[in-house]
Amino acid sequence: MGCLGCSTCSSNGVNGCQSNGGCGSGGCNRLNTFDWLSNLEIADIDPFAIVEVSFKNGSHKGFFQVPETVRIVTGDMAVVETGNGYDIGKVSLSGELVRYQMKKKRIGESSVMNQVIRRANERDLERLQEAREQERPTMVRARAISRTLGLDMKIGDVEFQGDKRKATFYYTADGRVDFRELIRHFAKEFRVKIEMRQIGARQESARIGGIGSCGRELCCSTWLSDFKSVSTAAARYQNLAINQTKLSGQCGRLKCCLNYELDTYLDALEAFPENSERLETLKGRGVLIKTDIFKRIMFYAYDHERGRGQIYPLDLEKVREIKEMNQRGEKPADFEISPNASTYFAAEAEIGFADVTGEIELPEEKRRKKKKKKNRGGDRGPEPPRQGDRRPSNNPPRDQRKSPPPPRDPSSETNRPPANPDAPGKQPPQTDGENKEGGNRNNPGWKKRDNRNNKRK
Repeated sequence: MGCLGCSTCSSNGVNGCQSNGGCGSGGCNRLNTFDWLSNLEIADIDPFAIVEVSFKNGSHKGFFQVPETVRIVTGDMAVVETGNGYDIGKVSLSGELVRYQMKKKRIGESSVMNQVIRRANERDLERLQEAREQERPTMVRARAISRTLGLDMKIGDVEFQGDKRKATFYYTADGRVDFRELIRHFAKEFRVKIEMRQIGARQESARIGGIGSCGRELCCSTWLSDFKSVSTAAARYQNLAINQTKLSGQCGRLKCCLNYELDTYLDALEAFPENSERLETLKGRGVLIKTDIFKRIMFYAYDHERGRGQIYPLDLEKVREIKEMNQRGEKPADFEISPNASTYFAAEAEIGFADVTGEIELPEEKRRKKKKKKNRGGDRGPEPPRQGDRRPSNNPPRDQRKSPPPPRDPSSETNRPPANPDAPGKQPPQTDGENKEGGNRNNPGWKKRDNRNNKRK
């Protein structure tokens, strides 16, 4: 969000409008005006001693008297009176155009009291830059203080005066807010004079700025100064889908651009017949589906038990003819597609589309049963029941569990002794190195086991 000069960087910093006090929030086209008389070398016969001054890159403007001792033209930075110190702004209009601007805003010349002091110098611009850099951290701290006090409000923007003696806090709230305690905390924290100003959601969006869904800067921050109410009826007249996400702007309200073309649509709708939502034919009752306002075509379809059938585009003359027949108690045989509207289904007729509602049924999808997972707990103990879980545990006690058998070793199958030595017919044949008592002479520990057995006897 900025002009081309803001993106032109140099070794010392950023050039463009930021060097003249900063862009602030939003773009460089916020409520700007073009003084086309300033480019013409025409001297004013009756000069107008009032100029229009823009503050904070167009966030707000004011009219000020120009003394005879001060020479100032459009585009100059000026130091003006505010009644409580001074402020610095840019002269946006001068001369005869200011008279028309005041007439448009219904401001009388006698109500302009403050004057222009002088043209701003380098020190004034440096002080203004310091004030602009101080606004964002001040807003963050102000939001934290208001949240600490529990106030139902949102601080959207903060604007310091050019001399840094006064700060204006712009906030949004659903109702009235008692911010007396908040002002005390702000005055103690920031050491400036505090002014609280409540604004609406659209004014907040205008101050912050941004890019709309059309790809351009927001209308409220560039040129729109008076906000009119927008209702969903404007979307219905233009045959727009009532989608709150698409119809809402960045402020959360309905887009102001819904009112731009509303008059054109209303003028076009006057040619359409009234009370033509339903038309009777011998085939059935036709219901209005949609209306193409600019092509002057109305789309109808029959209502059946299994849904709507083919859509018939009819022009306005055909709709009036059928409506007059219904008023006389007559019904046409069927909807005849008008020659002017036949182009809508030319492509579908070539491809061969047909209404198959209720004639084709898709087979039911077979769902596979999920296999139950086996318990692979092993020798682990029973899982303790979770807190608040009253279901019994499926794990049996440890003494009732069966331990898995050890893996078999194929090399030890021949030398393994029988499971029950007393069972007849299951003992392996004895070799030369074995005796009847089960000893093995080749084993060096055989004699010890033999002596131990003799002692027991």
